[in-house]
Amino acid sequence: MSLPHAILTALLEKPSSGLELTRRFDKSIGYFWSATHQQIYRELGKLEQAGHIRALPAPVPARGQKKEYEVLPAGRAELSTWVARSEDPKPMRAALLLRMRAAAVVGGPGLRVELRRHLALHREQLDEYLAIESRDFPADRRHTEPDRLRHLVLRGGIDMERFWVEWLTSALAELGTE
Repeated sequence: MSLPHAILTALLEKPSSGLELTRRFDKSIGYFWSATHQQIYRELGKLEQAGHIRALPAPVPARGQKKEYEVLPAGRAELSTWVARSEDPKPMRAALLLRMRAAAVVGGPGLRVELRRHLALHREQLDEYLAIESRDFPADRRHTEPDRLRHLVLRGGIDMERFWVEWLTSALAELGTE
């Protein structure tokens, strides 16, 4: 149920077309809630049908023109209700951990190579998050609650990447070389 709420959040931040929304997703919300181009367009249709968003009128009608969407009061109310709702944490799903468990049963040729690859990817993501923090959230610009909330979301991503870097480094050290 969270994809429509992610879309409502993004549209409340800035009315956008489906394509712009997809691009913005890749640069922000997509770091912690991914969605394909097709999923976003399908959800836009559902949100419009439910009366939560509407396509803004085009200044000059043209065939094939992209639609830009904005959130209606019913969409804002839905998002507010969702924010206030209580929700239990979901169990983590990590294919790498499942593969390691399977390797304990059937053997794991190439597992260390995959662990090193994941380590490199998590280090890269951590560096990207730290660069975003440095650029967008210097300590002297976190005055408003929305800024602090956005920064806390980013800090969650930074902390998760630090966890994975530390855990993978430790796992590789414990497993030793092949």
